[in-house]
Amino acid sequence: MSDATIAEICVGAVADTYLESGEVLAHAVGLIPAIGARLAKLTTAPDIILSDGEAFFMAEPPALGKSAASGGVIEGWAPFRRIFDILATGRRQSMMGASQIDAFGNQNISLIGDWKTPKRQLIGVRGAPGNTANHRVDYWISRHSARIFVENVDMVSGVGNDRARAVGDTLRFHHLGAIITNLCVFGFDADGRIMVKSVHPGVDPAEVERETGFTVDAQSAPLTRVPSDEELRLIREVIDPRGLRTREVAN
Repeated sequence: MSDATIAEICVGAVADTYLESGEVLAHAVGLIPAIGARLAKLTTAPDIILSDGEAFFMAEPPALGKSAASGGVIEGWAPFRRIFDILATGRRQSMMGASQIDAFGNQNISLIGDWKTPKRQLIGVRGAPGNTANHRVDYWISRHSARIFVENVDMVSGVGNDRARAVGDTLRFHHLGAIITNLCVFGFDADGRIMVKSVHPGVDPAEVERETGFTVDAQSAPLTRVPSDEELRLIREVIDPRGLRTREVAN
């Protein structure tokens, strides 16, 4: 039996989002997404391009927390202005976080409460509109909660499937992929609504349903795959030897 932790299972699920990506720039926000993108680069998706978070593209990623100059293999230079050119051509895949997500994948990172008198001011829409308009977007939620998965978001930062379809060809490059949480992996059904693709081993499906603020069926979902022995070796010894992944998912 594998001794993989939930954090490592989440890393494997992140890596799987790049299986059919080809040569795209991987934009990963958060520790688990960063580890997952590196794992994909070293295993099933060697064509994806990784940034060191500054200005270099890496042919071989350094261990988490190190720059390309201190451990990776640099294969290109990309100043910040060039990232917008890459984004506009769709040659990018982003995994972002969210303060709220609704049943059709509309994402909010801007505010909580009413627009005119918000209870909490957050970080603003940032790059969410451009990302969801131009290329595939996935989401990472480290603490699955009904406060995050809500019936209606307080403000739309990243565009969901219902709104994208409502404007038709205007958002023809809109593509929501997976939502990975510490409990499960979500996908989208034919109507663009969130559905449970898999539940992590050891997680009670009833907890997934209870901690989601709209109706989902987790009872019939399969288990999320466990990383292979080689993937676990890469995660533990090459990519994240300091165990930073436990900062986002403790077990």
